[in-house]
Amino acid sequence: MNFFDQQTLYDLEFSTIQEWLEDLGIGETAKDRLRNLKPNPDFRQLKLDLLKLKEFHTIRVDGESFPGMDYDELKKEIRILPIYNAVLEQEGFVRISRASELVNAILVFFDKREKDFPELNFLLQEVYHTTELTESIEKVFDRKGNIKNDASPELMVIRQKIQTVKNQINRNFDKEMRKLMKEGVLGETKETFVNDRRVLTIVSTYKRKVKGSVVGSSKTGSLTYIEPQVNVDLNNELEMLTDDERKEIFRILQVLTREIAHFLPLIIAYQELLTELDFINAKTKLAVDLKADLPSISEETQIELIDAFHPILWKNNRAQGKVTLAQNIKMDKFARMLVISGPNAGGKSITLKTVGLVQLMLQSGLLVPVHPNSTMSFFQAVLTDIGDNQSIENELSTYSYRLKRMKYFLDVSNKKTLLLLDEFGTGSDPDLGGALAEVFFEELYNKKCFGVITTHYSNIKLKADRLKNAVNGCMLFNTETLEPLYRFSVGQPGSSFTFEVAQMNGIPLDLIESAKSKIDEHKVNMDRLLSDLQREKTYLEKLNNEHIEAQQIAQQTRISYEEKKKQIDVKLFHMQEAAERDNKYVQLGKKLKSFLDRFQTKTSKKDANKALLEEVKKYLTVERSKIEEAKLTEKLKAELNSKKPKKVKPGKPEVDPYERAKIKVNSTVKMLETKQSGTVEEINGEMITVAFGFMRLKVERQKLMFIK
Repeated sequence: MNFFDQQTLYDLEFSTIQEWLEDLGIGETAKDRLRNLKPNPDFRQLKLDLLKLKEFHTIRVDGESFPGMDYDELKKEIRILPIYNAVLEQEGFVRISRASELVNAILVFFDKREKDFPELNFLLQEVYHTTELTESIEKVFDRKGNIKNDASPELMVIRQKIQTVKNQINRNFDKEMRKLMKEGVLGETKETFVNDRRVLTIVSTYKRKVKGSVVGSSKTGSLTYIEPQVNVDLNNELEMLTDDERKEIFRILQVLTREIAHFLPLIIAYQELLTELDFINAKTKLAVDLKADLPSISEETQIELIDAFHPILWKNNRAQGKVTLAQNIKMDKFARMLVISGPNAGGKSITLKTVGLVQLMLQSGLLVPVHPNSTMSFFQAVLTDIGDNQSIENELSTYSYRLKRMKYFLDVSNKKTLLLLDEFGTGSDPDLGGALAEVFFEELYNKKCFGVITTHYSNIKLKADRLKNAVNGCMLFNTETLEPLYRFSVGQPGSSFTFEVAQMNGIPLDLIESAKSKIDEHKVNMDRLLSDLQREKTYLEKLNNEHIEAQQIAQQTRISYEEKKKQIDVKLFHMQEAAERDNKYVQLGKKLKSFLDRFQTKTSKKDANKALLEEVKKYLTVERSKIEEAKLTEKLKAELNSKKPKKVKPGKPEVDPYERAKIKVNSTVKMLETKQSGTVEEINGEMITVAFGFMRLKVERQKLMFIK
């Protein structure tokens, strides 16, 4: 079953998408396909089309240097080439040459990229890289598409003769014109061209004084056009040479056509590839313009639109500098009938049309304006009942039309059908129409189809609340200003705000109260309840948003504080290191000064400074040992950090645990990692302090081996 009828395409304004696409096409074949693009009932082919489009979209979005799609179609050449002794036009050879160059460039682009773009690579199966075509054509044509002088020896001779005759004609003409200018018989323009021949413009009263052939006159007869006698034979010769040139060119092109005809299958493949890429390229351009993407395609029937836009509304608003709010809508087998209610002009119809148009675009092989994390599936039928469809021709009222449409829906709907019903049940007596609409709603629900329904009827809202796999939703409304927010919210029906809107628009309060008294009290109470619920929900959402915003600000402040604290701590650490280093240097300086103060220079005693020098030597030795100890400590720490402990297999310990138990204070032990021996100074549980020369380390017992 495949039901994407023309009425559905019309209701959802799909023709606008087709027009956009047609404008983006290059060749007429692609434009025709884009103009007539419709939903594809072949789901397997549709997936392949979407994958090809996504690959091309990736190329464009990533800024890849894909060759420009500048080409001319080859349909005329493909039609002529099989004909015996046929001759292609000069432009035909140029088109074939350009197509060959473009396809060669495309093949180079996709070379060794089969894994990156598998579906697009599949399109290249019938073409191959060759320069034979272009080389054959380039022997005859120059880069401007003109036939070269040396295309054949005969053509070279003919064109040389033509040039010689033309030069002689121009010399003769210029000489004759200078002579007649002195005689004063020429008109203001002096010369012109008649039938491609250069002729003199003679004042008619002097025409008998000029020797030559009269070839015409001006409209008023005041000027006569005369071909100089000296050029008559030369011009005749030029015409014959020109005819010879034309025949030789025909022969050259005939030979070239036979040569090119051998490549007919490849030329046909060029046409098919380039028109297909043109078709895909146009769809890609639209996707880039709409910021569209490919959602996940689910085998199970479901719709989860994230940040979805109605493309036509979005483009119109963008042109006017307006903001378009995105919609988030989720439907699956547990919530397959979505009933949207709320006030008029609140966005119910746009939300419904967004779902429908996005679905039509996807099933026509187009990327859609949704977040790529969205999920969609394919339907066998998308059917709509939107707007006023009176038929004067068939004498059908709106309600009669809707009843016939509903009968059609009841006949064809199944679990792979998506129904889009706007203002469901309207067009007749509210109570009677509402009751019939409720029955229709139940029948459609029982057919397990998916549907988006907008309505003002309370009984439809209640029915959606009671049915297991149906759900209510509403378009949010600012309950203070009574202005639409154009945001969709799922979970509860919406109030129509009939009386509130009437009051805001200046309708007297007594008339509103009178209207309330004329309807069922339960309906008034329900509408008031819905209004109050929406008001409370709006208030709670506001509080929630404020809370989320406050949390975000607090989180950002905390992160900023921690970063600044970390920077300050690092700075403080470096300052402390510098202070300690400077203090050490100060102490060394003070010590050195004390040595200098005590050093005796004005003395006759030979050993006056001996004791001082011994003290200096001892001091330097101690300081040197401290430096060596510090270096050794750093070295051991580095070795411990760099060496990973050996894995000990279960049941086979490297060191007998009873041997480790012998370790006591003053025991000699060896570190398993560094093989260094030391003396135990202190034992604190499993942590043992060991002296290794000048260095003391705390080591776990299991990392030591008892020596003695």
